[in-house]
Amino acid sequence: MHILLLGGTTEASEMARRLAQAGLNATFSYAGRTRSPLPQPLPRRIGGFGGVAGLERYLKDHSVTHVIDATHPFAAGMSRNAHAAAVATGRPLIRLERPAWAAGPADDWQTVPTVEDLPGALPDAPCRVFLAIGKQQIGLFAARPQHHYLLRLVDPPDAPLPLPHTTVVVARGPFTLTGDTTLLREHRITHVLCKNAGGAGARAKLDAARGLKLPVIMADRPVLPGDNVAHDVDQVMDWLGQDTDRGV
Repeated sequence: MHILLLGGTTEASEMARRLAQAGLNATFSYAGRTRSPLPQPLPRRIGGFGGVAGLERYLKDHSVTHVIDATHPFAAGMSRNAHAAAVATGRPLIRLERPAWAAGPADDWQTVPTVEDLPGALPDAPCRVFLAIGKQQIGLFAARPQHHYLLRLVDPPDAPLPLPHTTVVVARGPFTLTGDTTLLREHRITHVLCKNAGGAGARAKLDAARGLKLPVIMADRPVLPGDNVAHDVDQVMDWLGQDTDRGV
């Protein structure tokens, strides 16, 4: 057995620990967008595969028998490539997907179909936005330069940002309700924009927004191929045929 774990999430790191504890032969793959990825207890590879064809070659050349897609719910390109390559090469694949967030009675949420729809959902009058979508799609908001944007990034920007009014906070989650409440207050945030990433590590901003009665504008998840989905590590271990009751 040789497992390819496509990672970059908290769940992927937990999955890596369980695979290592079970003594399974596995490789952890990072996209390479973070300068200093967290250390893992598995052999690592960093960088892209070169599309579906490149991933097919990798699966064959490295005798991969199982693929675990534990990438971010919005890493749609990687998930689609992984599914296509797994189907083409006959490798079984499971997607480890954290449950999506759901609004409660006290939440003021507006959802939009895609990340590209987020800028148009902002009001025209200048406001102060906590833009919690990562760094890859910040440029979408260049068309709305009247707003002030608070960005929280894992790494400092390596190039000038395409937004004229920004504040950058460099931090790595998980985040806390107290910390995010303080952050939103100190920066006088009026709107929170994010992706429906799910999970606990980045949920604090939503709880803080609820407490401060701030509106949240949230992009829905992309539709991904395949229906073999696990929502926790134990389900993946069961799929791999491991005895989770014995902790392996």
